[in-house]
Amino acid sequence: MKIFLIGLPGSGKTTIGKLLADALHLPFVDLDVEIEKAEGKSIHQIFEMKKENYFREVESTTLKKFCSSSESFVMSTGGGAPCFHDNMTKMNDSGKTIFLDVSAKEIADRLEKTNLTERPLFAKLSSDQLKDKIEFLRSHRIGFYKQAQFIFEGNDIFTERIISKITS
Repeated sequence: MKIFLIGLPGSGKTTIGKLLADALHLPFVDLDVEIEKAEGKSIHQIFEMKKENYFREVESTTLKKFCSSSESFVMSTGGGAPCFHDNMTKMNDSGKTIFLDVSAKEIADRLEKTNLTERPLFAKLSSDQLKDKIEFLRSHRIGFYKQAQFIFEGNDIFTERIISKITS
């Protein structure tokens, strides 16, 4: 079984992904970490040195490799992964896709508690700009996210609920 978690940065993909992987006894994969390993650079460095288009190509190639493997896993994708190339179709065709639909305000609150310099799209934003950027990204990405096979809405999404829904 392949499970892909999608949603905006800060929606809980990594946190829920690790819990889900443990509960289902599957390996956890973070797509961004896999890209960093392959490139030998952080996501921030890739964006800075080679720009977003290059990153999106590498992201798509890496995702395709996982989609075509015979391995089972739970994957946390980057927030933009479903929106480029044919990544959403690849994920839907090879596994179960789960959209974590968390409010922009909650995401902004969560992200403000993290190191934003590690997040290229938010690195130099004030609090007001951060919330605006999240709302802007959501409005542009929602059409891709809504193609997920399972959608969980709210600021408190529980692993048990996800497991119950995707295994029934």
